[in-house]
Amino acid sequence: MSSVLYDTPGPRAKRRNVVFSVVFVLVLALVAWWVWQKMGDKGQLKWDLWEPFTTSEAWTTYLLPGLGNTLKAAALAMVIALPLGAFFGIARMSDHRWVRVPAGAVVEFFRAIPVLLLMLFANEFYARSTDVTSDDRPLYAVVTGLVLYNASVLAEIVRAGILALPKGQTEAAHAIGLRKGQTMTSILLPQAVTAMLPAIVSQLVVIVKDTALGGVMIGYTELLSARQTLAANYANVIPSFIVVAIVFVVVNFALTSFASWLERRLRRSKRGTGAVLAPDTVEDNPAAINGSYGAGTYA
Repeated sequence: MSSVLYDTPGPRAKRRNVVFSVVFVLVLALVAWWVWQKMGDKGQLKWDLWEPFTTSEAWTTYLLPGLGNTLKAAALAMVIALPLGAFFGIARMSDHRWVRVPAGAVVEFFRAIPVLLLMLFANEFYARSTDVTSDDRPLYAVVTGLVLYNASVLAEIVRAGILALPKGQTEAAHAIGLRKGQTMTSILLPQAVTAMLPAIVSQLVVIVKDTALGGVMIGYTELLSARQTLAANYANVIPSFIVVAIVFVVVNFALTSFASWLERRLRRSKRGTGAVLAPDTVEDNPAAINGSYGAGTYA
């Protein structure tokens, strides 16, 4: 089926797509076979290296506590960064210069700094300027760095999503007497959320992955740092990397699947129900009826 943006491929295009698909699958299979052979030659496929992951000790002692800390830091960062990003994104579109300029400066400043540098700075700040204990400091530093960076990125996502809406939406809201705040909360944001959702989910996946930076640099015991301890005890560096990568894939896939379900639900909820009102549920408007009769009389 053809549309303005897409043309149905013809016979030659279909054959070309099939050839490309077959070539891609063959190349992928060759790469997988080469990796498998190299791992076998280096002894990385021995059962002794993979056996620890079939026991509960490797999971309950190392991986699951690390995964719990990863999800804890990511959840805290998401809960704080999402409303903060929405606030700064809307503030950047303010008509007041004294609101718009500072909000833009904050967003551009923290978006330009690497998240790792923000974590390191936050760790030193909490160590030298606050009473946060050494046990809690890594978590505070990781969450602070993630919030400052990702809130600034989410602010730009929110701003872009709202600006992408047709201007007729705003004009129609003003025409019925809505103030700018009412227009934003009742008209623009509900429509923009659906369009922004894929980009927001991508940034939330980045938050989950960036928790690993805290484990590498400031000693936060998240999933990747727990893998390091496990590999030191079982001498299975490569297998532990593979298992942790699979865990990250599962977690992020679950997050994106939930977001896809939520997006479909939001789109369905915005569609009309198509319900037909019964005659006895419709109230007659005498003024309208008399007006129509009057119009017919004068016609």
